[in-house]
Amino acid sequence: MNAAPHPSPALPSRRSLLGGLLAGAALAATPAALATPAHASARRAPTATRPLLLGTYTSAEGGGTGIGTATYDTATGTITPGPVITGVENPSYLALHPSGATVYAVAEQDAGAVTAVALAPDGTYEVLGTRPTGGSGPTHLSVHPTGRWLLSANYTSGSVAVHPIAQDGSLGERTDLVTHSSPPPGPGQNGPHAHQIVTAPDGGHVLAVDLGTDTVYTYRLDESAGTLTEVSRAALAPGSGPRHLTFHPGGRSAYLACELDNTTVVCAYDPESGTLTPGPGQSTGSDTGYPAQLVVTGDGSYAYLANRGPNSLTRYAVEDGGAALRLLDTVPAGGDWPRQLALSPDSSLLFAANQRSSTVTAFRIGSDGSLAPAGEPLPAPVAVCVLPLP
Repeated sequence: MNAAPHPSPALPSRRSLLGGLLAGAALAATPAALATPAHASARRAPTATRPLLLGTYTSAEGGGTGIGTATYDTATGTITPGPVITGVENPSYLALHPSGATVYAVAEQDAGAVTAVALAPDGTYEVLGTRPTGGSGPTHLSVHPTGRWLLSANYTSGSVAVHPIAQDGSLGERTDLVTHSSPPPGPGQNGPHAHQIVTAPDGGHVLAVDLGTDTVYTYRLDESAGTLTEVSRAALAPGSGPRHLTFHPGGRSAYLACELDNTTVVCAYDPESGTLTPGPGQSTGSDTGYPAQLVVTGDGSYAYLANRGPNSLTRYAVEDGGAALRLLDTVPAGGDWPRQLALSPDSSLLFAANQRSSTVTAFRIGSDGSLAPAGEPLPAPVAVCVLPLP
């Protein structure tokens, strides 16, 4: 669970050079010459340096000063730090527009907000402005596949919001706000806590994961009005605390990381109705801990889970066309409190944002899905999100 930092004033628009974002900067990690995994080599682009964006808390002790930037070597995984995109408060989660031209950040604080930042090919950026979410403590946001709507989840107030996206990537006034008023909070919870909102692969349904009510809500988005209409609910085990949902590429299965009862849940998904049907909870590979997030490789073969507490990464084999997960092993995350995971666009690298050690670690994914550390951890103040750019 997340404590919301203090409120902050509206963000000014500004422009600043980010030459280090694409060109690189002084090395902060030792290069590691690692072999390219066989399963990734056929689909990988030639060796190149690609950008990373880093989310943090600007109001936390030892936190960052905005959205961090870095680059990574696609062959070795070595990460190099870059400058900071300033003028953005508490950007604890980031999402990229399908065009690649704009990144969006939550402002995780009492007066929740979302911010748009334009990223130009020449390495410059422009903060396009911020809009209130209508709730407090937003922890997640995502862009609808049409690129016309931004969806956000307010953890502290248990609500989800919709904002229109203009052609230049800027945000308009909120078009909807839905509070999860039922069912009652789960055992030990003090209210609804919307932790994630994401569009299903079918594009026709939006799913919101609420840790406080042990429920995943399915909505249909009116793409003209920007409003949400509930169509179904999926009930998880009381007190399980579902946190983050990840879809299999096939679109008929999804995987839930449940924070409070330390389980992973495989769910069946019906694209026609938007109905999610959870299965039983299964092992995370650790007897204790607080699962944070699952990611699935682009070919749908392997899934990985971040375990806070044990500070480990769990590897699952995906079986039955996505309908089953088989636990293979766990490896050290290389940092303290792995809050979020991200795959490189070709699924050859896995990145972990380690909140308490203020580091980002990279792993090379082998042909059997195994994880091998790639280079040294990147120092990143209170790292809570890492976003590799295409």
